Amino acid sequence: MTVPIDSAENPSPAHGFGTLAVHAGSPHDPTTGAVIEPISLSTTFEQTAVGKPVGQYEYSRSSNPNRDNFEKAVAALENAKYALAFGSGSATTATILQSLAQGSHVISVSDVYGGTHRYFTRVAKAHGVTVTFTPQIEVDIAEHIRDNTKLVWIESPSNPTLRLVDIRSVAEAAHARGVAVVVDNTFLSPYIQNPLEHGADIVVHSVTKYINGHSDVVMGLAAFNSDELRESLAFLQNACGAVPSAFDCWLAHRGVKTLHLRAKQSNTNATAVAEALEASPYVIAVNYPGLDSHPHRHIALRQHRDGMGGGMLSFRIKGGRAAAERFCQLTRIYTLAESLGGIESLCELPSAMTHAGIPRDQREAVGVFDDLVRISSGIEEPEDLVRDVEQALERAVRETADASLASNGNGVTNGHVA
Repeated sequence: MTVPIDSAENPSPAHGFGTLAVHAGSPHDPTTGAVIEPISLSTTFEQTAVGKPVGQYEYSRSSNPNRDNFEKAVAALENAKYALAFGSGSATTATILQSLAQGSHVISVSDVYGGTHRYFTRVAKAHGVTVTFTPQIEVDIAEHIRDNTKLVWIESPSNPTLRLVDIRSVAEAAHARGVAVVVDNTFLSPYIQNPLEHGADIVVHSVTKYINGHSDVVMGLAAFNSDELRESLAFLQNACGAVPSAFDCWLAHRGVKTLHLRAKQSNTNATAVAEALEASPYVIAVNYPGLDSHPHRHIALRQHRDGMGGGMLSFRIKGGRAAAERFCQLTRIYTLAESLGGIESLCELPSAMTHAGIPRDQREAVGVFDDLVRISSGIEEPEDLVRDVEQALERAVRETADASLASNGNGVTNGHVA
């Protein structure tokens, strides 16, 4: 889809995603002619008289040229009227929840990012907001909506099980009762999915991930079209002060310019790895919406650009947690680390890392077992990633099985005499 670039230097009425990514929010410096904006590190700005700043800026917590330009760029890519950047994805979540009145009720999908679950269950209730989790939000949303329900929170795909939600179906049910819908679009990025086009009211991102894409910035963002939301969330952005630095905004804006290229390659790599995993005798199950075997593939075909599955996937390995841990230690290209969406490929164990704070029974109810490995596909060559996964899989399962046999055969368990 094409949307206008808001720039006097780019008056053409419509441009494709890649052109927007490079040019939106990127004015040339009127003094020097620099084609890349300078970093505006100043915290304060001159005023010609009391209450009369030289330009539109007074103090960088309230607004900053780099933050403004970055927000304009991502708003253009999400086909949104507004975007607001925050100091982290978690700060974005907190600000949206803080905009709700005491006594408000929120409905959320069950398999959410661990940090979101932590905020919903341990922080939100402290200021009088309650959250109901449901694993089948499209099926039972109407049953959960109360008179005080103000928000529905969706991750699609979900983290880390890659379940999809039909955004339009949920939005229609929520809007019928006057309830707003938030979609966390971190796993796909604006290149692959634009939730506002499917009825969402707010789309949120951990900019740290695909939008920045270089594992060197921590930031979050919310994009939306409502003037009322702009007023309330911008007030909290300034009042609470959870804003990103000018330098981080400059870095993230740099990342935006190559988002479409990186997202394509990550998708190509994830598809190749997912197909290899699905064919492997060492794998129990693969979660990747780009595979025809995914239970929500029909949603991906309707909701994602060209039916792409994105760069994230997860799988269950034979041999339990021991094999899963060993796999993460045996990869040569994949790095064992949290986070995702960077140029480098990563692997991790959600049950012991990103989702360790969620009680075991709740984790397993949505498919986050101890043998589940999450993979973030970078932009390396797909053949190299497939070879790395295959060698690590074979060694991990074999070594775990050998260790189990040795343990059962000589009375030694975990290095101790039984």
